[in-house]
Amino acid sequence: MPMPTVQAQDRLIVALDLPSIHDARALVEKLHGVVSFFKIGLTLQLADGVGPFIQELLQQGKRVFLDYKYLDVEETMRKAVARVASLGVSFLTIHGNGSIVQAAVRGRGESALKILSVTVLTSLDANDIRELGFQCSVEELVLHRAQKSIEAGCDGVVASGREARRIRELAGSRPWLIVAPGIRPKESRGEQKQDEQKRAVTPAEAIRNGADYLVVGRPIYGNPDPEASAGMIVQEMQEAFNAVV
Repeated sequence: MPMPTVQAQDRLIVALDLPSIHDARALVEKLHGVVSFFKIGLTLQLADGVGPFIQELLQQGKRVFLDYKYLDVEETMRKAVARVASLGVSFLTIHGNGSIVQAAVRGRGESALKILSVTVLTSLDANDIRELGFQCSVEELVLHRAQKSIEAGCDGVVASGREARRIRELAGSRPWLIVAPGIRPKESRGEQKQDEQKRAVTPAEAIRNGADYLVVGRPIYGNPDPEASAGMIVQEMQEAFNAVV
């Protein structure tokens, strides 16, 4: 029997949004053999030992996504991204207009680091972006930022699975990455009473709409059996990938 074209196990990124490196390491160990791609974001950015922990993951053959959402003047961006590129991680998130994104791309150089531009956080809805001063719909803002990121030479975007289909149409035949956070399996939605995600989708919905990678945190690390939860998500993802290939 032929192997699937896309291996869902490689496309699930687990967010290590946990109180300490000790907790993050314990989760990685529980997920051994199920997940090999992990996101380190602002929760752990200043935790004691985060640098050695990143190297530990890489030495174990894991992939690392640094969700640091860099935004600064061009030269600072170039230098900061160059430092990230030297670590050997796979993905980095940034913000910015065209010239800032271009500076980030220059900082990446010839490394394999993928630069991902953040479009609109999945915790924001129409009321939130109006409060921020944008007089347009969420989708219009997402698509505008995605288009500008494409033009600036970014490798992809972070966006809700709700907008993934339209972003995929914008990218056309380009090798463009869409990484979708705000993923909530159907069985977990009733449990997320304090969940701030306003534009959540299921794993299958995100993939059907064109997402390449999914980022999942609380439905996995908040589950009494994170290994089983991750395994179910991978299975749902694999079925969706198989259906769209």
